[in-house]
Amino acid sequence: MINRCRGRKIKLQGFNNLTKSLSFNIYDICHAKSKSSQIDYLEYIDEEYNSEKLRSILEEVTNIIQAKIVNISTQDYDPRGASVTILINEGHHPREEGDVVAHLDKSHIAAHTYPENNTENGIATFRVDIDVSTCGMISPLKALDFLIDSFDSDIVLMDYRVRGFTRDVRGKKIYIDHDITSIQDYISDEILDNYTAYDINVVSDNIFHTKMKLKNLKLESYLFGSEYDKFSKTEKKRVKALLKKEMQEIFECRNIFGQEV
Repeated sequence: MINRCRGRKIKLQGFNNLTKSLSFNIYDICHAKSKSSQIDYLEYIDEEYNSEKLRSILEEVTNIIQAKIVNISTQDYDPRGASVTILINEGHHPREEGDVVAHLDKSHIAAHTYPENNTENGIATFRVDIDVSTCGMISPLKALDFLIDSFDSDIVLMDYRVRGFTRDVRGKKIYIDHDITSIQDYISDEILDNYTAYDINVVSDNIFHTKMKLKNLKLESYLFGSEYDKFSKTEKKRVKALLKKEMQEIFECRNIFGQEV
């Protein structure tokens, strides 16, 4: 990853009490025309992104941000969906006299999936929510590239906030311990080139929001089921318009009204 930010070295009075929270939402969209294709799609999603797969993704996130796993809880739901929660910490921290303090169990990673489909028009939208909350020096921003690449990410919505304060050696309150003007600062150029990205930031309050929409839609990558072999050019054009409308509505967080496609 190409990181355009350089963290500032701050000498602290004690443990870093800042809480860094990343809320990460991904949407994967496709078109499943027939009832059987819609069922096959949902079963595929359940198999591809079950709790075991989510667990492996979150374990790698933990490794990337250099945290340690304390506990893991997983759940697969009936009929659809899965959840994984991992309690993490920054590891062992030496005291001034050389002893070792207990684990700092104040950080966690959680993932939840939400597969659904519109039986009226065949649009199927899979959503995964990932929340990473850390304290101390570890930062969830380091895992952004990996998370985006771990899913077929058509739409990515991200919220990042730094809460609380810690103190430097002079007792001065520190409200953020790293340089950031946008979440995009922590995403590689190779990934950003594939997306239209938009920011809503309140830098003075350490609140950052970025949303991304894939630029190029290759229809063959979004069709689920064998019936598409018989699609006419007109039908392909109609389905592509449906997919674009779905992506734009999610990106804008509003319904787009007008002529039906």
